[in-house]
Amino acid sequence: MLIIFVQNFTEMSQQLSEQELVRRESLTKLRGLGINPYPQALYPVTAHSSEIKRNFEEGKKVVIAGRLMSRRNQGKASFAELQDSEGRIQVYFNRDEICIGDDKMMYNDVYKKLLDIGDFIGVEGELFKTQVGQISVRVKEFSLLSKSLKPLPLPKTDVDGNIHDAFTDPEMRYRQRYADLVVNPHVKEVFIKRAKLMHAMRSFFIERGYYEVETPILQPIPGGASARPFITHHNSLGVPMYLRIACELYLKKVLIGGFDGVFEFAKTFRNEGMDRTHNPEFSMMEIYVAYKDYNWMMEFTESLLEHCSIAVNGTTEASFGGHNINFKAPYKRVTMRQAIIDFTSFDIKDKTEAELTSWCTANGIEVNSTMGKGKLIDEIFGEKCEGNYIDPTFIIDYPKEMSPLCKEHRDDHSLTERFELMICGKELANAYTELNDPIDQKERFEEQLKLAAKGDDEAGEFIDYDFLRALEYGMPPTSGMGVGIDRLIMFLTGNESIQEVVLFPQMKPEAKAQKTVELNDNEKAIFDILSKTGAMELNTLKEQAGLSNKRWDKGMKSLSKHGLTSVIKGDDGSLTVMVVG
Repeated sequence: MLIIFVQNFTEMSQQLSEQELVRRESLTKLRGLGINPYPQALYPVTAHSSEIKRNFEEGKKVVIAGRLMSRRNQGKASFAELQDSEGRIQVYFNRDEICIGDDKMMYNDVYKKLLDIGDFIGVEGELFKTQVGQISVRVKEFSLLSKSLKPLPLPKTDVDGNIHDAFTDPEMRYRQRYADLVVNPHVKEVFIKRAKLMHAMRSFFIERGYYEVETPILQPIPGGASARPFITHHNSLGVPMYLRIACELYLKKVLIGGFDGVFEFAKTFRNEGMDRTHNPEFSMMEIYVAYKDYNWMMEFTESLLEHCSIAVNGTTEASFGGHNINFKAPYKRVTMRQAIIDFTSFDIKDKTEAELTSWCTANGIEVNSTMGKGKLIDEIFGEKCEGNYIDPTFIIDYPKEMSPLCKEHRDDHSLTERFELMICGKELANAYTELNDPIDQKERFEEQLKLAAKGDDEAGEFIDYDFLRALEYGMPPTSGMGVGIDRLIMFLTGNESIQEVVLFPQMKPEAKAQKTVELNDNEKAIFDILSKTGAMELNTLKEQAGLSNKRWDKGMKSLSKHGLTSVIKGDDGSLTVMVVG
C-alpha cells in the first residue's frame, strides 16, 4: 500500500473545482471559435452606469464595459447586469438584434454557453426603459474583454429575499480583497472615501502655500519617534538600514533649508504589535510649519479635520463604536496632569520615578525596571484616562521625559509644548512646538540612550548627529503635527478594525494543510503511470494500467475523490486524465 502526503497549497496549485474546470473548457472553446479571451486592443468606453442613470436619454447610443454579474436567459432574449466602476446597469440581449443574419453563434454559443458570471465584456447599444421603467441598454454588439476562470463568491438570494453565502468572513475578505471589492459594494465605498480624504487633506495644505515633499523610507538611523524599527541591509553600501518609524527629522531639515511649510504622506513602519487598531505598516501625514507654535497648530488641526469630515461625508458628524462624534471646531483642551487627576486623583507633578512606580504597582498597572518617568506617566494615562475621551479632545502639556523632540514649555520647565488629539479613546494626532535648540536636543538624545541601556526597546538607541549638525545651522521656530491616516478614515467610516480601511492588510501566512492518502494496489498502478507524464489520454492510461473494468472504475473514482486526478473533455470528445496540483 502506497501512502501519499498531499500538500493543499493556497496558490494556483490547489485542486480545481468543477466550475473552474468548466470555465477552462469554455476558454478553450472560445479560442477554437477564433475569439481571443484576453484581447490587446483599447475598448472605446463612452459612458458609465451612474452617468447613464443620471442623464438618461431614450435611444442614446453608448459603449460600456464591466463584469457580467447576473443573467436571466429567456430563450431568444436575456436580461443581464453589468457592473462597472460606478455601479450596476441592466443590459438586454436579443438574439436577432445581435445576430442579424443566419449565424446565431454569438448569442446561442458565446453569450449563453461560454460566458460566465464575472467575465468582463464590452457592450455597444442604445438606452431604453423597460415596461417597469428600469433604465437599460439594448445590446447591438458585445465583446469578451477578459475571461474569468474563478467563480466570484457572490451571495445568493432566495425567493423570500433572504441572503445566503454572503462573503463576510473577515480573514477571507482581507486575503482576497480583490473579490471583496467586487461583491461587497460598501467595501469599495470605504476606499473611495479614503481617496477623498487624502485629496481633501492635500488640497487644504496646498491652498495655504505648503509644499508636499518626499523623504527616505530607508534610513541609516531610525529617528523622529520612539518605536522599535524594522531592520534590513543595504548590500551595495554594506550597512544596516532601517525602515522609517517617522519622517520628522528629514522634514525639519527641509525647513532648515528655507521652506516655510512642508508635508508628507508617508508609509511608516514600526515593528510592534498587531491588533484591531494597530498595523506594523501604516499611513501617516506629517506637516511642519515655520514661525508657528502648538497653540496655532491646535486651531489648524481643528480646521483641517472639520474640512476633511465634510469632504468625505458631507457633514462634521460621524459614528464610531456606538458613539456619535462631531469634528466641528473648536475642541476641548485638557492638560496631561489634569487628565490624570480627573480620573485617578493622583497628581504627577514633581513625582520621582520611584513614586510613580510605586503608585502604578499599587493601582494595578504593570511596570518593569526599564521604565523611566516618561514611560510610567504614559502607562498611567493609557490605563486610567485615555479611553474616557470620546469627543475630540486635545491632551496638552506633556512632561518633558515623554517628548524628546519637543520644546520646553514657556511657563513650566518640567513640561513640553505638546498635544495629542484623542477621539473615542484613541490617539489621532500628535503635535509639538518643535525643539530647535541643538544643545538641548543633544542632551535629550543622550537621555534616550540611557533609557535604551536600561532595556526600554522603544527608546532611541542612536544620536542623529547629522540632524544635530543641521540644527546648528539654525531652524526657525516651528510647529509640527502628525495624523494617522488609517485611524482617521476608521473614524470617518465607522470601521473599528484597521484591516477594514487598508486595502491589503498584513496577515499571517496562510496555513498549508497536509492530508495523508493511502492508495491501494489498483490506485497505485494508475497513479504511478500518470505521475510520469502528468496527463494521459484516458483509454491509453486504462490500457497501460491493465486493470479489470471494475477495478479501473473504483481506482479512478477514488483518485478523483482524493483530489489527485481530474478528467478533462476535449472539443473532439476525447477524455484526458490529469494529475492535480
